[in-house]
Amino acid sequence: MRRLFGSVRARATLAATLVVAVALVAAGAAVLLSLRSNLMGEAGTQAERSARAVASELAAGTPYDKLSGLDGDVGPVQVLDEDKRLVAVSEDLQRISGTDSAKVKAQPPAAAPRGDDDDDSDDTGDSGKALEPGEISGESVFRNGSATVDGDTEDYRFAAVEVETHDRGHLKVFAGAPLAAEHGAVRSALTVMLIGFPLLLGVVAGVTWLVTRRALRPVEGIRREMAAITQSEDLARRVPEPDTHDEIARLASTTNETLAALETSVERQRRFVADASHELRSPIASLRTQLEVAAAHPELLDLDGAVEDTVRLQRLAADLLLLARLDAGERPNDAKVDLAGLAREEAEGRTGVTVDAEPVEVAGSRGQLGRVLANLLDNAQRHARTAVTVSVRRDGDRAVVGVADDGDGVPEGDRERIFERFVRLDAARSRDDGGAGLGLAIARDVAVRHGGTLTAGQGPAGGALFELRLPLA
Repeated sequence: MRRLFGSVRARATLAATLVVAVALVAAGAAVLLSLRSNLMGEAGTQAERSARAVASELAAGTPYDKLSGLDGDVGPVQVLDEDKRLVAVSEDLQRISGTDSAKVKAQPPAAAPRGDDDDDSDDTGDSGKALEPGEISGESVFRNGSATVDGDTEDYRFAAVEVETHDRGHLKVFAGAPLAAEHGAVRSALTVMLIGFPLLLGVVAGVTWLVTRRALRPVEGIRREMAAITQSEDLARRVPEPDTHDEIARLASTTNETLAALETSVERQRRFVADASHELRSPIASLRTQLEVAAAHPELLDLDGAVEDTVRLQRLAADLLLLARLDAGERPNDAKVDLAGLAREEAEGRTGVTVDAEPVEVAGSRGQLGRVLANLLDNAQRHARTAVTVSVRRDGDRAVVGVADDGDGVPEGDRERIFERFVRLDAARSRDDGGAGLGLAIARDVAVRHGGTLTAGQGPAGGALFELRLPLA
């Protein structure tokens, strides 16, 4: 069963069929009940009309054998006196049920004196109000029953009407209208429903199956293409995007955007690994050369150079480790950091660096923000002629840290490229100062993960100006 309805198409078809089936059953039941009620009401109206016609003749004093409603053309009619004795009955009536008397032959009324003491004070209509001689009750009582007339047995709707006569006392007239039309109409409607509903459900199921298959066809195309991409490991491929402008088209578009981001990320990682390997190769080769020379000629050992290369390797390894943690999604904590105090700490001991800071607090990692300031100061000192200026201020709901130097500045076309990893401009190509092109990349990544930005521009002295903007704590 789980395999049978394991697909979205099968489940959608089953759900649509069940919903339509429930709706059809409910609608069919409502139609049948409404049809039966209307036809029953019409039969009751016809029976009441016949009963009142007979009651009108009785109120006018028409003898029992002269009543026009007893000819049996309309339906079975019974007339009962106040003792529930049958005093008049329609012709050819052989059996009846559903009235106050099952008898089918009229009987003479019992002889009873009608003096003043026996005045018909209890002869009331259904409403409880006493009827005057010649008056017909305004209310009718309806019942269902059956009758056999001239050998044919049918169901009838009986209406009972009371009448007060001048000479025969209180009488009750029962007249019936056949329910054959009601039964026939209900049976016909039920037959149509029993035949039509399964056909309609079959049509609904088939149409839902075809429409769902057509709607899900692009999804299957996306799945096949994704399987092919996974197998081939070719992230340059894209899934087909239908021109329907619906949810599936948006799914395909989002999938392609994800593939593009994944391709960019993988390419960035590959380039990162290649650049890291290239950066590590030079100090390792230099250190190995120095150790091999020292092994052969101890007197030629350049101890300072070996230490410098080792320090470069240590710094590069630390930068690579930090970038790996940032790429893995490491988030800073929410501790409050005083940027003014942090700027003074990082500037302490550096030559030519001045700090102009007002107290500003942000939320984040003190160690990572300190690393950002250190990288910016290292970069500024490497390119400055004489002075580096650090400023800390508020700007609306942001804290702004500016690091400016009086060097040659950054060309406008390179102000974004310098934040890429392992990028060094021509003027900074030398590795003698230990730069690997990771400082600014690390600084921007940390700024972004703190909810801020890091941009490069032109400083007041004509050199470079790096502005770090972070949300206030």
